[in-house]
Amino acid sequence: MTELTSTRGATTVIRCFGILAAILDIAVRDRRLADNPARGVKLPKKRPKPRVYLTHRQVSELAQHARYPEVIYFLAYTGLRWGEATGLRVRDVDLNRRRVTVYENAVLVNGQMHVGSPKTHASRAVRYPEFLDPVIRPLLAGKDSMNLLFGDGTDYLRLPNSRDGWFAKAVKRAQRDDPTFPRVTPHDLRHTAASLAISAGANVKAVQRMLGHASAAMTLDTYADLFDDDLDAVATALSQARNRSIHAATQAPYPLPPTAPGIGL
Repeated sequence: MTELTSTRGATTVIRCFGILAAILDIAVRDRRLADNPARGVKLPKKRPKPRVYLTHRQVSELAQHARYPEVIYFLAYTGLRWGEATGLRVRDVDLNRRRVTVYENAVLVNGQMHVGSPKTHASRAVRYPEFLDPVIRPLLAGKDSMNLLFGDGTDYLRLPNSRDGWFAKAVKRAQRDDPTFPRVTPHDLRHTAASLAISAGANVKAVQRMLGHASAAMTLDTYADLFDDDLDAVATALSQARNRSIHAATQAPYPLPPTAPGIGL
């Protein structure tokens, strides 16, 4: 374990250890081992990478340089995972309500495309903003209900290579035009969608539903840094409420708690 940790990242070590532990669990179950020596071993901790959030302007810049600008816009304003977005079919789009319903998740494994249920194993409806309507409508033209929304309708769009794929090339072009443009991946557009939604006033429950998280707690744990302004707003609201209550103290039918020493109105 020590040797593997010295040459591999925490994620790789944890995955390898998980496989080993599962094999030894089978040996214990078959009574070939008395116990599993892999259980209880201290594993390296994952160090979360700083998230990148694009602004509205940066999303547009990236889309202008991309081979598939419609994919850029869609991911950045719906928060769908790559496999969820590329697994959408024409039948899943409701133009009147501007909604897409996620039923499938397309994932490439060892060169083969595997299509299954979304990560949370439950379908969900996600509404896209009105300005994306001109982007979505052309994607439906000439396609049957079971055709894929993105691409030619038959072949799934594959996640572009992180070094020389069309997405990476779009990022490089954007960086040439704007040296401050950050290095981003397709998954960072999901983070961007969360950031833009929260900055627009969406609450944690709405963001949870949009992203398809299992719970609001998971959304808060993942994007706690984006809710700092909400904490400031809560403190401000409490202060304002207290001031109003004390101002009306002479008319209050019940006694108010005394003002704490050192705290002004």
